[in-house]
Amino acid sequence: MSTPRKTLSLSRVVAPAEGPALSAEAQIIAQAVRRKLCITAVYNRTGMTIAPHILYTKHDDPFIDGVVTLRDGKVPAEPKLGTFKLAGLNSVSLTADAFTVQPLYDPADAKYEGVTVAKVD
Repeated sequence: MSTPRKTLSLSRVVAPAEGPALSAEAQIIAQAVRRKLCITAVYNRTGMTIAPHILYTKHDDPFIDGVVTLRDGKVPAEPKLGTFKLAGLNSVSLTADAFTVQPLYDPADAKYEGVTVAKVD
């Protein structure tokens, strides 16, 4: 009489979801924020390259704050931190262009408290 052989099986551990599920665009942007990579997108029918610094929610809608590095193929006159609603961003794609964190960005701003999804370190 033989005893059945004991085997060890590994199962996948699924991380618990925090907050609402992210759309495909939000996942791309979150990855860009964490890796400090620029994204390209069309916003209000204007092609842009954006250095996203933070992804957060406001009234349950996702937003990013970032610096536009190219607008319609031209460098803006001065860098400024802009706020973009994800619902208005189209054709979002990740680039290989890295960016440095701008001093215009303040991670301690009160509007980010408790609603941050991803931010640069």
